[in-house]
Amino acid sequence: MTGRLAWITGASTGIGRALALRLARDGWRVAASARGADALERLEDENAAIRAFPLDVTDAAGAARVVGEIEGELGAIDLVVANAGTHAPTPADAFDAAAVRRLIEINLIGATNTLAAAMPSMIARKGGHIAIVASVAGYRGLPGAAAYSATKAGLIALAEGLKFDLDRAGVKIQVINPGFVRTPLTDRNDFPMPFLMEVDEAAGRIVHGLAGSAFEIAFPRRLAWMLKFAALLPDRLYFPLVAKATGA
Repeated sequence: MTGRLAWITGASTGIGRALALRLARDGWRVAASARGADALERLEDENAAIRAFPLDVTDAAGAARVVGEIEGELGAIDLVVANAGTHAPTPADAFDAAAVRRLIEINLIGATNTLAAAMPSMIARKGGHIAIVASVAGYRGLPGAAAYSATKAGLIALAEGLKFDLDRAGVKIQVINPGFVRTPLTDRNDFPMPFLMEVDEAAGRIVHGLAGSAFEIAFPRRLAWMLKFAALLPDRLYFPLVAKATGA
């Protein structure tokens, strides 16, 4: 994979930043996008294989423009990692439509803008690789995270639905479902985070999964399998079990 080109959104911090650095160290050329131009410049300074392409993923025209710039300057994109995302609690007693809309615009619409800009050239050349970063929180609704879970469930379904067409087109697609990873975003959480993983380890898990053939890359495995099992439970068991486990 040496010399291939990856485009990562949400690359200025957290998983996106760690993944950009890991791929660059592994010999990839990396186009890094995020809203924070200063943070992207610092990322460029850490590895000469990384190039900054600032982008707000909620801007569909901006995403198309950035893809054009990347392809014009660096060539065809081999791997797209739609990673940009955020989190905000949305409990029922403080439910705010504007906060929900912001999560949907960044997490779900941002990914669709990314894919809409990058997929056509991949389909045209019958090659390429797409990875959508969702979350184990998308398996089923979780307390205090109604909107976040909804966006991540939407991303999982988006990846699943696209896989049928992309398989025929010769484009590989995967969905990445992390659990709790230590990032500036999770540092805001005021609740216990089981199986919390360091961000560099998460990046390593992703790189390993991207090289494989499995559709889903989920980690930590213990948490992923626990939540997968819980998601299969009937409602009369799921809700009291999760409420007890989380203190909801």
